[in-house]
Amino acid sequence: MFLDRTDAGKRLAEALSKYKREPVVVYALPRGGVVLGVEVARALDAPLDLIVVRKIGHPLQAEYAIGAVAEDGFVVTNPDEVAALSKAWLDRATAAELKEAQRRRMLFLQGRKSVVVSDKIAIIVDDGLATGLTMRAAIHQIRQRSPRKVVVAVPVAAAETVEKIRADVDDLVVLYIPRGWFGAIGAFYQNFDQVSDDEVMTLINVRATAVAAE
Repeated sequence: MFLDRTDAGKRLAEALSKYKREPVVVYALPRGGVVLGVEVARALDAPLDLIVVRKIGHPLQAEYAIGAVAEDGFVVTNPDEVAALSKAWLDRATAAELKEAQRRRMLFLQGRKSVVVSDKIAIIVDDGLATGLTMRAAIHQIRQRSPRKVVVAVPVAAAETVEKIRADVDDLVVLYIPRGWFGAIGAFYQNFDQVSDDEVMTLINVRATAVAAE
């Protein structure tokens, strides 16, 4: 059990200490992942950037992910789930989430350019992995930027998702993999309050200022 995202981020940073002297760029998935990403970036003396990925929720249960779309338009889906849905509905839902992903990037980064990661180590951070669909979309987007290595780091993940993500990355760091039924990511935190847009922007600006001053 993690106290909150800050606690999880600090513990994740300790597990990533082997990358302390490596050329690293930390990528956080907003909103929740940004809180952890700041802690990891600070501990590794690394810049922080965002990968904005939007979940595509089931039409009858919005919180249940059947797919995800990255801000560059790459889409990953659960084929078993989407097979039973209208293609027209899926296309509309995907387009809406892509537009929202691009809007959020502009909002959160306020025109700030992406950090160059070519020939560096990309560490993608989130507050947990359930289906792993959003993370798979994020990994694909980062791969297009030619990093030397892609690392995914999360505090908690479903066992079946761990194996899927492990096949897509060079290194996977998970602090806790529960046995049996996974449930919701929030169940593994004492405090899992929603992170606001303003908090995301504040965290990004604070880290950017710190990097500029180093």
